[in-house]
This record gives sequence, C-alpha cells and structure tokens, in this order.
Amino acid sequence: MAKNRDNEERTNRLKGIVNNMPELPGSYQFWDKDGVIIYVGKAKSLKRRVSSYLHKEVDRYKTKVLVSKIENITYTVVKTETDALLLENSLIKKYNPRYNVLLKDGKTYPSICITNEPYPRIFKTRQINRKYGQYFGPYSHQGSMNAVLEMIHQTFRLRTCRLPLTEEKVRQGKFKPCLEYHIHNCCGPCIGKLSFEEYNEYIRQAKEILKGNTRELSKTLFEEMQQQAEKMEYEKAEETKQRYIQVNNYCAKSEVVSHTVNNVDVFSVVNDDQAQLAFINYMHVTNGNINQAFTFEYKKKLDENDEELLSLAIPEIRERFHSEAKEIVVPKEMEWDIPGAEWTVPQKGDKHHLLQLSLLNGKQYKLDRLKRSEKLNPEQKQTRLMKELQQALGMEKMPYHIECFDNSNISGTDAVAGCVVFKGLKPARKEYRKYNIKTVVGPDDYASMQEVVRRRYSRMIDEGSPLPDLIITDGGKGQMEVVRQVVEDELNLNIPIAGLAKDGHHRTNELLFGFPPVVVGVKTKSELFHTLTGIQDEVHRYAITFHRDKRSKHALHSALDEIEGVGKKSAEALLHKFKSVKRIREATLEQLTEVIGQHRAGLIYAQLHKEQEQ
Repeated sequence: MAKNRDNEERTNRLKGIVNNMPELPGSYQFWDKDGVIIYVGKAKSLKRRVSSYLHKEVDRYKTKVLVSKIENITYTVVKTETDALLLENSLIKKYNPRYNVLLKDGKTYPSICITNEPYPRIFKTRQINRKYGQYFGPYSHQGSMNAVLEMIHQTFRLRTCRLPLTEEKVRQGKFKPCLEYHIHNCCGPCIGKLSFEEYNEYIRQAKEILKGNTRELSKTLFEEMQQQAEKMEYEKAEETKQRYIQVNNYCAKSEVVSHTVNNVDVFSVVNDDQAQLAFINYMHVTNGNINQAFTFEYKKKLDENDEELLSLAIPEIRERFHSEAKEIVVPKEMEWDIPGAEWTVPQKGDKHHLLQLSLLNGKQYKLDRLKRSEKLNPEQKQTRLMKELQQALGMEKMPYHIECFDNSNISGTDAVAGCVVFKGLKPARKEYRKYNIKTVVGPDDYASMQEVVRRRYSRMIDEGSPLPDLIITDGGKGQMEVVRQVVEDELNLNIPIAGLAKDGHHRTNELLFGFPPVVVGVKTKSELFHTLTGIQDEVHRYAITFHRDKRSKHALHSALDEIEGVGKKSAEALLHKFKSVKRIREATLEQLTEVIGQHRAGLIYAQLHKEQEQ
C-alpha cells in the first residue's frame, strides 16, 4: 500500500515537471534514485515527447521498466530539431545511459574538413584529427552536408586531387592538369591558372560559408561583381554573380556542436529581481560537443551584480564538475582571474552562439520556476499579469477591477449588449450584466455601446458602487472614442480605456490605449495578451448567448401567439422546459401535458403538427 502511494507521489511529481516543460526542441535526460542518467532522448517538442511517457499507457515492457525507475527529469533547450539530435548523440557518448541503444561501433556524424596544405582541399570525413586540418559540422543529415559541399565546389571549383601542391612546384611546372580541370570542375591551381593568393581567398570564403557567416561574404561578392562590371570584365563578373547567388541560397549551421570549440566552460546569468534570485547556466564543451548543461539557483542577499554572482558561482561549479577548461566564456568582462584559465567575451561566431544558447536555457529555467511557484500560489500569477498590464499601459494604479462590453444584433433586431466584470483577472460572474438596447433603432453599434456604458456607470454613480480600474472595448479606435465621450465628456469620470482591435481576418492582433489611441507593445503570443483576449472571448460569449436566448423567445412566441387559449405564461413554461420551438414540435402530447396541462397541450400539439403537415 505504501509502495503504491510512493509511486503515485513520484508520478505526480514527474508530471508537474513535464507540465512546465516548453514546446521547444531539445534533449531530455531521465535520472534514477542514485542520481545516474539512465536515458537520454531528443524531441521536436520537449513537453509533448516527455509527457508521452507519463500520460499514456506504454506497450513495450522495456519502456515500462524505464518509466518505473525515473526519479527526476532534466532537459536542455536548443533552437532546431537538428541541434537536438546532435546534442542527444554527444550526451549518450558522455554518459552511456543504461536504457539507450549502445553505439557499439563508435560511429559519429560526418563533418567537413579543410586541410592544412598550401593549396587546401575540402572533403567530408568521420575521422577527426586536428593535425590535418580544420573541421566543420558535424551534420546530422548527409543530404544537407553533401548539398553544402556541392555548392562550395560549384562556386569555387576547388581541387579534389591529392597532389602535393606547393607554390614553388606550381611555378616550376611540375604538374599536369587532370580530367577535372578539362571538364571545368577544377580551377587549375596545379598549372597556375589560379594564383596561390586567389586560391586561398576562395578557401577563406568557403570557411565563412561553413561558419554560417554568409552576410559579410555576400556583401563582399556583390561589391566585387560591381567592380568587375565597371571594368568591363564581364566574364569574371558573371562568375562572381553565380557565386553570389549560391551563397545567398545557403544558410546553415549547428549551434550546439562545433569542432572550432574545445575544452571550454560557458556561463550566463539571468536575474529575477522581484524574487531576489539569480539563475546561472553552465555548459561544458569538449571536442566541439556540449556534454554538460545545468542551471543553478542563487539567492541574492545584497543586490549582487552579475560579476559578483559569477565570481561566487564559477569556482564552485568548476570544482563540483572537476572542470579544468583553459577558456571560460562569459557575458561580460571580469576584473578577477582564475589560475590556468582565460576569460572570453565573444561578440560573434561559435562561442557567441554557445553563450546565447546558455542564456536561453537560463531564461527557460527561470520561466519553469515561475510556473511551479504560481501553481502553488495562483494569486501570484494574477498579480504578476496585472502588474505587467499596469506597466504596459503606464497606469498609476494596478487594474484589479476590469470591465468589458460587447454588442450583439442581427440587422438591428433583438439588439442586446453584455458587460463582464473581472476582479484580479478572475471572472466575477455575479456582477455580469445584460442590457436590452432601448433607444437605438437599427444596427448602430456605436450608439448602442454609448447607451449601455451610459446606463451602466450612471447607475453605479447613483448607487455609490466602486467604479472599474480599466474599461476594455471589444473593438478599435472607434469603439474607444464613443466610450470615452460618455465616460469622460458626459459623466466626468477618469477611467482608463483600452481597446482590442482585430485584423482583416477578424483575429485580435493589437492592444490600443490612450487618446489618440496608440498600439501597446504587447506580443500577441504572450501570456498577458492571451489573458486579455480571454476577457474579450468571455464578453463575446456572454452577449451572443443573451442574444440567442432572446431570439429563441421571440421565435417561440411568434409560433404560439396565434394559438387561441395559449398565453404568455404557457409559452415561457414551454421555453424553459424544451429550450426551442423545434424541440416543442418534436415533443409528444404526454410531454406537453406535463408542463401546461391536457387542454392547452392538445391545442398546441394539434396546431404545430398541422403546420408541419402543411
């Protein structure tokens, strides 16, 4: 019994971790009770993939055993599915988890090598030996790697032969061109058709492509093409143009693996000033692979800055993981030293990408922690969102009490409106109000909105009820202006007014505020924007439901009013019971009798079925 209870607690705890995981690509790790990694996996969406282990019954026996041994789950976020695959590969080799398929042949993903020869060659390989050249990759898909190689060879027509070319031997004419030169696949450096300097400039440009730095190269090629055209060297300009097109069509590069980075520690800091916390992410890179990635939480005591936090964390973390890396990548210059190691503050390139990836994981950890704390204390989430809204709108007071209005009618008939009230971003349903439009004739949304707002706040003033901190209109600048005319000009009230405007596809895409209204910089995918559109959806649902009920009543009365002996009370009783005229027509005589008696039921049953037959 106790064992089942412990297993249930373990499963609930793991589900809590999974519920906070992001819908992003990455690698996840399962840990057992002894703190050992027993499985490493990859995912296009971390949350969906890991939840599949816990939220559904698995069929395979081995997987059931694996799930039963999981005590903790960690993960590392990356930017692409390819990076997730490469990270998984490096972590499996590092930890050799029990439940992963063993890589018995030690097979690795292929890379691209540029040799150290005077006239370098570029080719694919699985063997990494830095004595022979510089390596780029690895590439998880051979197709993409072959496409890069083909593009480089088509663009620069570099040599593929193994001749021991040197500048002196070429000058002495010791080589003869091969078939590749004659079929225009090689630029002929062996016979001096391309100078030593020109050939190595091509190699430099090829390296920039493999590094992913195509923007500068593209700009250089364009300028070179323009200069050649001005000099009327049209054949050269055409060749440069083709290289320019090829470079612009190529974009590549993994950010989690790079053979240009070896034995490096990477640290980044993410602060949570509200909770007086700092999250320091640590990554260790060996042989171009990230093989360790953890985020640590530090409690601030004296408002320490980033450098002070790193001075505390870096020695402690390096000692914990027995790191002897000679290079430490950090986000800012350090005024203190670590014996045997140097600081690097990268501005671009592979190390800069690693620093950005470390920062991404630190931010994700902060978000996960916030979600966990808000689940334990839901009020904390609402307060945070209200403060975000207050800051976004520049309000003096936090908008605790929010009201939103919406109209509903069909060609001006049965015109109604609804007002929903949210307090602490939670619906206060007892304070919702429905309004029948009384003074407006025809479909005039602006006039209807003014009538409802006038009635709403005039009554609240008369009753001495507390006024809202913020009014939200279901519409753009026009709706905001007509509401402002009533609230400020007529009633002399100082209530902030915001609007939720829609795009051409009737999707809400902007938050407006102020007079004249301006767009507030709130991302449409943010939690705050989703909360506001949730208020908008609620008032729309409320107004539409009221309008539908009113139409149903009218439809029912129009169908029953002509029946002699049936009054208003009978019609309303039938509506309350059956909800629509269609259901009344489908009801049996006995069912009608239970509601309004035998005599009236007989009259209605006969009349409705007579109409149906006709």
